[in-house]
Amino acid sequence: MKRIHLELSYCGGAYEGWQIQPNRTTVQGTVEEVLSKLNGNEPIRITGCGRTDTGVHAQQYFAHFEGEFSELDQLKYKLNKMLPNTIVIHAVCYNELHARFDARRRTYKYFICKHKDAFSHPFRWVFERPLDLTAMNEASKFLQGIHDFASFAKADTDVKTTLCEVFEIGWEETEHEYIYTVCANRFLRNMVRAMVGTFVDVGLGKIPPNELPKILAKRNRSEASESVPAQGLFLWKVEY
Repeated sequence: MKRIHLELSYCGGAYEGWQIQPNRTTVQGTVEEVLSKLNGNEPIRITGCGRTDTGVHAQQYFAHFEGEFSELDQLKYKLNKMLPNTIVIHAVCYNELHARFDARRRTYKYFICKHKDAFSHPFRWVFERPLDLTAMNEASKFLQGIHDFASFAKADTDVKTTLCEVFEIGWEETEHEYIYTVCANRFLRNMVRAMVGTFVDVGLGKIPPNELPKILAKRNRSEASESVPAQGLFLWKVEY
């Protein structure tokens, strides 16, 4: 048996997250079902580089499984023929890296559309009020580095630590949208969407930028703002 890596993208709107769940349509479950069929109906279990929640998209995602397939190009071709259009396999290769534990940096992007748009709506959160990006970027600086992000994490999760190291973080603006980018060694459940919700309140003048250290120090989810909708969030890049 050899370790085989998949590089893929998926549209999260069609799925209740990455992780397989009973009686739920998930990305992992959908890929495993097709792989198992191609393996003579022998079950194959895959390990992903992380969990994405319901409705969250992935521009770049990696997963691995242990298996025996002689022609990987043919495997890629057959997977793309059999998988729904919402999942695309970009590469299949042998690789001994662990898709989850050997990942060193993960980058997420969140997209906010400034106006109602019939075409981008499934991949953007529409928010028509103007935001102060200078204040939002000032607030972002307080989250760079190693911090306890419990205030931005979904409560009652089974993680051993809520410490994360943020390498890069910030906002940019185009004519039509605001774009948030954050790169870290790991992310907690719901963390990015809670961060974005808090920065939006900063951009509206509801929270001063220098309040962010106080929010972090409280280690309480109720101290941060409400999470923004899932459709604007993408797992953008994974680095090993």
